[in-house]
Amino acid sequence: MNQNPKRQIRRNSRAKNYYWASALIFAAAFVIYGIATETSGVLIFPSLSKIARAAVKSRELLARGIASSLMLLLPSVSVSVLLGISAGAFVGLRGRLKLILMPVFRALNPIPSTMLIPYAIALLPTFWLSSAAIITLGVFWPVLMSTLHGIAMLEPRWLDNARCLNLKGAKLVFRIILPGAMPQILSGIGSGLILSFILLTVAEIFGARSGLGYFVSYYADFAEYDRVVAGMLVLSAVVTIIMLVFDRIQARVLHWTGKR
Repeated sequence: MNQNPKRQIRRNSRAKNYYWASALIFAAAFVIYGIATETSGVLIFPSLSKIARAAVKSRELLARGIASSLMLLLPSVSVSVLLGISAGAFVGLRGRLKLILMPVFRALNPIPSTMLIPYAIALLPTFWLSSAAIITLGVFWPVLMSTLHGIAMLEPRWLDNARCLNLKGAKLVFRIILPGAMPQILSGIGSGLILSFILLTVAEIFGARSGLGYFVSYYADFAEYDRVVAGMLVLSAVVTIIMLVFDRIQARVLHWTGKR
């Protein structure tokens, strides 16, 4: 369904206004932090000037950390999304299998994947694979459960119309079922993305020798809090950018809902 151009322009304008409001909140937070740190003198809260100098001095390490974190994060999230959607569609379309497995899923879902870090390190040959496994497992569950929920919430009339059109097999799945469940699936992917950044940081602290999480943990051990805060701010910036990109992708995929 084509969008009304004027309506689209209005939505884009509102979105820009929201971004300006968000930017003002960030700016106010920096100003308040700067005033507080310049007057308090507490060592664990370095001033903005010290943080800026630390970021400049560590720019090469931070750049390598961003690259290392993304090389770990993106493949792990991609695999978990593929597995979560595939498993959710397979189980969600089989009523009896779903009834059997849902109690199992509900029992395993609440277990934090970070608890499995020692086992992953012991069983897998490299720290990278151990970290990737922890992130993949953590993101898998919200994607799986959201896919199951999305399929369960499908309008019965859509399936009836598909049967009338003699849609079966892969055509039914990719043209009706997955598009219809996509709002819930993308919601699960968004939750999984937020969780993946937390798991990434924890995994890098335990098993990595590079990455933003490792950078923050390493300098925290030496009480270099200016570099610690610089690393945290860079990590927050990376998370914000990735989530903004995801929001744009979600808006494109769900254009037919009329929500942006």
